Amino acid sequence: MLVLYRGLLRLYPADYFREYGAEMTLVFAQANDAVAQKKWTERAIFHAREVSGLIKGALQERLFGSYDSSSSRRSDMRFRFPRSTVFLMWVILAGVLLAIAEAKLIATQYGAVESRSMWSMLSWFPLAVVLLIFAAAGAVWGILFALQRTGIHRLEKMQTGESEHRP
Repeated sequence: MLVLYRGLLRLYPADYFREYGAEMTLVFAQANDAVAQKKWTERAIFHAREVSGLIKGALQERLFGSYDSSSSRRSDMRFRFPRSTVFLMWVILAGVLLAIAEAKLIATQYGAVESRSMWSMLSWFPLAVVLLIFAAAGAVWGILFALQRTGIHRLEKMQTGESEHRP
């Protein structure tokens, strides 16, 4: 199985294979050894999952690959939402707008005591929303910056393969 896995690694771009091939093979060999004593069905599921993941990864790298051989690390931090998320956001926005329109209709039908605008009562609201957005953006940026720095520092200190120091 290791020979098949190593052969399928050749589906990746050559630069990608040179940089990550040995490490991917080592990790697969360790995982394969861990599953070697399990039932044949569990081994078959493991091998099918690994082979399909390898093919999918290679195809994705070939079609949409962001691997840059000139850089020493990948900087591909894309956060993707399912396509249904955009649709559901529009549905929620439409629901909120309909609720506001219905509330205005009910207020005019049953005679609201005062006809003051909501914005005049909450003149601080737009400022609070803007400040909240900036605070959330700052918090997300801070978290991503901290994760990036800790990940980079860990990878710089990591030793792989035969270069590990043995006691």
